[in-house]
Amino acid sequence: QMRSPFPNRKALFDVSIAGPWVGFIISIPLLIFGLNQSAVVPFDPKTSGFLNFESVNPSFSFLLTVLSKLTLGDALTSEQAIHLHPMAIAGYLGLIVTAINLVPVGQLDGGHLVHAMFGQKTSLTIGQVTRFLILILSLMRTEFIPLAVFLFLFSVQDEPALNDVSELDNIRDIIGFLTLFLLLLILLPMPSTVAQWLNY
Repeated sequence: QMRSPFPNRKALFDVSIAGPWVGFIISIPLLIFGLNQSAVVPFDPKTSGFLNFESVNPSFSFLLTVLSKLTLGDALTSEQAIHLHPMAIAGYLGLIVTAINLVPVGQLDGGHLVHAMFGQKTSLTIGQVTRFLILILSLMRTEFIPLAVFLFLFSVQDEPALNDVSELDNIRDIIGFLTLFLLLLILLPMPSTVAQWLNY
């Protein structure tokens, strides 16, 4: 939580993207290195999931599936899960924390980001819609239930900047949309069409 208001939306934007991108840049090499040391195990519908490090189902995340397939190759199929090496666990948890932090709600960095890009009023609407979308997703994929509960306990209100009227420049808008796209890559499951293309 920020202790004092930002001077303008540009400053709010710059701070909001710094943490997630640094975390992502650190997590990816750790995850790739760790996946190289990880083992493929049989997929078990009862135990394989996104928080079982001895049997992770990578298909819950588009980005994780792509990285796992590129790293493990033909050894990884849709009938396989991954027993993560400790280094991979560190990178994997970094991705999860990055994704949670980028959810566009309230005082999370994602909330600051949409506030800076679209203004406070629109960011409140985006925050409310996001909470309900995560809730719907949690009804289909139970691993998202803790996140859905957390978001509904979290305020969608963000502190306004001292100058909350001036808009961002085009470069910041592009970086902002790329950052939100990164959230989708981490959070959304692997589409079946892309999985077929990857021979997964």
